[in-house]
Amino acid sequence: MIDFLRTPDERFVDLPGYDFSPHYIAQDNGLRMHYLDEGSGDHVFLCLHGQPTWSYLYRKMIPPLSAKGRVIAPDFFGFGRSDKPIEEDVYSFDFHRNALIALIHALDLTNITLVCQDWGGLLGLTIPLTMPSRFTRLIVMNTGLGTGDRVLGAGFEAWKQFNRAQKDLNIASLLKRSTPILSDLEAAAYAAPFPDARYKAGVRQFPELVPSTPDSPGAAISRAARDWWKTQWNGKSFMAIGEADPVITPDAMLYLHSLIRGCPAPLHIAKAGHFVQEWGDQVASAALLSFSE
Repeated sequence: MIDFLRTPDERFVDLPGYDFSPHYIAQDNGLRMHYLDEGSGDHVFLCLHGQPTWSYLYRKMIPPLSAKGRVIAPDFFGFGRSDKPIEEDVYSFDFHRNALIALIHALDLTNITLVCQDWGGLLGLTIPLTMPSRFTRLIVMNTGLGTGDRVLGAGFEAWKQFNRAQKDLNIASLLKRSTPILSDLEAAAYAAPFPDARYKAGVRQFPELVPSTPDSPGAAISRAARDWWKTQWNGKSFMAIGEADPVITPDAMLYLHSLIRGCPAPLHIAKAGHFVQEWGDQVASAALLSFSE
């Protein structure tokens, strides 16, 4: 039995730009996962967020994507409206990855466009090689693969140390500093799932889970994914790079670009930082146009 907290529903009332109905699914571990389910059609856009965000991150991309297919945007455990295990040790690379795989199976998602950024990519990019017949397209933003055999970079190490020192990370302030185009209400909405520090075990733990050595949990599957994307991937791809990101730098993204077989030239967004989805209208429109060519 996993001890968890569940954010009260009233915390999610009247969030700016987030007028979506909640959906829930219970997993075998006893935890309830939240996801958005918008639009319909043969194409499925599986939108995976990172840390310390949640499905609110995709509010600008969901309308254009849902006009072209079905959008599924889950909240990782520990984030958004999903249950939040209290103990930090519960959170692991495999814990999160297995939860995503279980969701895909439970909803029987096929013809998937993987839409990912940050941990959405660190985890999400390792899944198609496990179930390649389910994935047909990719939209990837500032992220990477935690292969454990590359230096993670000074920007990430600085972020990791900062996050480790924040037992009660001020999420609204962080989002506002990193993404100045956000209104105060939008920045506060990112913090809505976390009434106090007890709800932030997942926030505290995620940076610690990035594989940093070849034998770190998740490193082996990430190396296998690196090889798969480079040699086996046959789908359509689109990459958007937020050039003002000090953590996942443009150079890191260009390295990732070199690993994705057949990926066309990236879309560079000069003012976008880590949270590229805040320029989501532009990204979604460019991606859909690229896929139609």
